[in-house]
Amino acid sequence: MTATTTAHTRIEPGILYFGTPVVLLSTDNEDGSANLAPMSSAFWLGWRAMLGLGTRSKTAQNMRRTGECVLNLPSDSLAAAVDRLALTTGANPVPPRKVDRGYRFEPDKFDRAGLTPIASETVSPPRVAECPVVMEAVVEAEHSVADADAAQRGAVVAFEVRIQRVHVHERIRLRGTDDRIDPDAWRPLIMSFQKLYGLGPQVHPSTLARIPERLYRGPDIDRAREVPTRGVRAG
Repeated sequence: MTATTTAHTRIEPGILYFGTPVVLLSTDNEDGSANLAPMSSAFWLGWRAMLGLGTRSKTAQNMRRTGECVLNLPSDSLAAAVDRLALTTGANPVPPRKVDRGYRFEPDKFDRAGLTPIASETVSPPRVAECPVVMEAVVEAEHSVADADAAQRGAVVAFEVRIQRVHVHERIRLRGTDDRIDPDAWRPLIMSFQKLYGLGPQVHPSTLARIPERLYRGPDIDRAREVPTRGVRAG
């Protein structure tokens, strides 16, 4: 079998979620209560993140209104808590498309998941105490997705958010360092084709890892240091 005759089969899967970390996004509702929503359409570039969300979701509406959010990253041990948030929404009434998929309105997402809200330092939405990694963020820009397609226009958006604080559990910090994560201790929860998985051990040494992490430090870190800590409620 040659490279041009491999056993590839053409398919048309309904989704292309090949495996990304789960993020619990906390935002503020209009009445001051906290919303908490799981998502996995996220990736990071430096101290920025791109978050793909449906515009009819309560999370997207809250982010547009307040310009703030917290990215809480659960470990694989929190899979049951994340799953308790499945098919729930902070939107009332529930959007028709979500009704068709079996969603129901849930006013207290933290209680539903059995997770603990704690005050953030620079934004109003609370952090999740149980998550080993939490990142306080502000919305920097909103990017349309599929805007050229009339059937999809306005339905999906990618939020560009800038991180202002990063908090981690001590057990995942690399021993002997101040600002590095130990990838052997950090076990993110992974969503792959709607199912939850853990991250296995390293499978091969990485040549890229020879580059010191400090060489990737960008100006957003210095900018984040200038953001003052403020007193906020825990949610």
